[in-house]
Amino acid sequence: MDNFTEQLIVRHNTKSDRLKLMITMIIGMIMILVLVLVTLLTMGKGLFSFVGFILAVGTALIMWKQLEDSKVEYEYTFTNGELDVDKIIAKKKRREMLSVEVRSFTAFGKYTDSQEESDDMTIVLASTNIASEEFYADFTSEKYGLTRLVFCPNEKLLGYINASLPKQMRYEGSIGNAKEE
Repeated sequence: MDNFTEQLIVRHNTKSDRLKLMITMIIGMIMILVLVLVTLLTMGKGLFSFVGFILAVGTALIMWKQLEDSKVEYEYTFTNGELDVDKIIAKKKRREMLSVEVRSFTAFGKYTDSQEESDDMTIVLASTNIASEEFYADFTSEKYGLTRLVFCPNEKLLGYINASLPKQMRYEGSIGNAKEE
């Protein structure tokens, strides 16, 4: 029997993400207003009004793309001991982040900010940005080298991961009280 589960999570934007997006939108709106004003003032003067209109439309499209690209989801797929993580942007673009055999994990547990990270370690963030839900898995990847995955698995996915881990790395309990390794 195959062990298979999928989980889709939505990344919550941090205060910093929201601030950057808000600043981008404000600057974009000011640019659009200025360009529309220039277009209206140069109406009938040929090229200036046309260029102003094109730049205003281009600015609006860039703003819309920025807003759409801020909507990020992660999909975890577990199939017979292999964990695949994909990033989905604006529910349109899918990008494979990594694929790893769970039995190759060198460390696994509840993630905390005090978790030690080496300078040569690649951190792959695929979480909701809610610290209480985050787990980590350390392993060596062909693509990234020494890697730490920070993710938010649900109970079902944790059960499959737990069953695939070496006995000394397994945790006890549920998401709320996972044993740190």
